[in-house]
Amino acid sequence: MTITAPALAPVQGRSNRRQQTLWGIALCTFLLLAIIVSPWIIGDSGLNPLLTQRNQPPSFAHPFGTDWLGRDMLSRSLHGMSLSLRVGLLAAAISALIGTGLGLAAGTLGGWVDAVITWIVDVFFSLPHLVLLILIAFAVGGGTQGVIIAVALTHWTSLARVIRAEVLQVTSSDYVHLSRRFGQSSLWIARHHMVPHVIPQLLVGLILLFPHAILHEAALSFIGIGLSPHIPAIGIILAESMRHLSTGYWWLGVLPGLLLLLSVKAFDWLGENVRALLDPKTSQG
Repeated sequence: MTITAPALAPVQGRSNRRQQTLWGIALCTFLLLAIIVSPWIIGDSGLNPLLTQRNQPPSFAHPFGTDWLGRDMLSRSLHGMSLSLRVGLLAAAISALIGTGLGLAAGTLGGWVDAVITWIVDVFFSLPHLVLLILIAFAVGGGTQGVIIAVALTHWTSLARVIRAEVLQVTSSDYVHLSRRFGQSSLWIARHHMVPHVIPQLLVGLILLFPHAILHEAALSFIGIGLSPHIPAIGIILAESMRHLSTGYWWLGVLPGLLLLLSVKAFDWLGENVRALLDPKTSQG
């Protein structure tokens, strides 16, 4: 039997889409890893003041220019972005675990547990997000610990809703009903039936939490209740540059801001590509 070209076209189309998705994941991962490890590669030499090179515009020697103390802005921006990514990754991971645990509990146990968790999620959604972040960070004393706690405690709600919906869908399946009839506990069912099913949602949700965590970490540092002002975090760099933008030193704020935007967008692209890879409709359709 001869396979005609039209019959091969859908297979080739699926293969090309899958290849493009994998290339997108690889490119975004490489970019983010390069930013994270860049401080160990370039060292700390660009962070030292050099008054003879103050306020220089972008050039081959200093692609991001220099600041009012002669410090290299590319080096400061990479150090700051690397720190923001690491803080955001930790906060997003904690938040994802909280959301997954509460979503599993709500969907598996049901009853008053589901009602209480749903009510807590609704309360968090009803409060102004940035105000809640500021209050929590201020209450725990600010700093790196305050930022991580504030971001972790405020970003789990959307993922908890998604996990709960997935668990409720699995709960109505035949194999879960059979497990209950055989006398298996809710904890056993959650561990053996629910957790394997929600791992793809957890992975995608975790990646998509990163951009929000990074932006809110930068926002808290920008307004002065985040990381220490002696640390070259990206939010602190942007806050310091505000005093000098009116004097024409545009590169102090624009270029670090573009690096932050690129990092956030890379996480967004990574999350969308991973979702497309794990979703049966898009990975095989």
